[in-house]
Amino acid sequence: MEHNKLPGASLPRLYLISSGQENPDNGILLEQLTLLPHTLCCMVQIREKQLNAKQLLTLALKARGCALPDGSMLLVNERVDIALAARLDGVHLPESGCYPDKLRPIAPNMIFGCSVHSPESLHIAEKSGADYLLFGPVFDTPSKRKYGAPQGLEKLGQICQSTTLPVFALGGITPENGALCMAEGAYGIAGLSIFQDTSQFVDTLEQFYRIVSP
Repeated sequence: MEHNKLPGASLPRLYLISSGQENPDNGILLEQLTLLPHTLCCMVQIREKQLNAKQLLTLALKARGCALPDGSMLLVNERVDIALAARLDGVHLPESGCYPDKLRPIAPNMIFGCSVHSPESLHIAEKSGADYLLFGPVFDTPSKRKYGAPQGLEKLGQICQSTTLPVFALGGITPENGALCMAEGAYGIAGLSIFQDTSQFVDTLEQFYRIVSP
């Protein structure tokens, strides 16, 4: 399907996911956004399932109001209505969520990403017009243990070799093992807990940036 989107190579290579514990008045996300170095663009996913629509819109509008580095992109998890109302750049869809081709008619200029955990879900995401993929967990991470064992580098490589879409590796990724993900063909690196210490936020981002830069 033809649609307006940025080519994969134009996407930032670092992908920041919000804490899941934000509220509209204060939280780590807005602090992170104000700390972003002006030379370091990021994908930023607002993933706050605990907020109601009004709260999520308030947070999204505050995030949109931050002066982000050129090339940065703000996305929200699943909620196309919130993305449109807050003038965000896109929507991220879980593996069990709606397909991009069903949502694109109401948001033709947004990007749509999909979480995938298998070759089967990858092919579905591709066929439905996803702009990028989020694959994981690659390594062990406390937040994902309840879902089973980590996928590992070999499966990451298989996913990356099976698609031309940008693949962001997620789950237990650190500056020490991030290069292994890039070696398997990942386009970029995504993280949540690794970015939560705001006192080390900029240093962590810069370490990852050196890893993901072509």
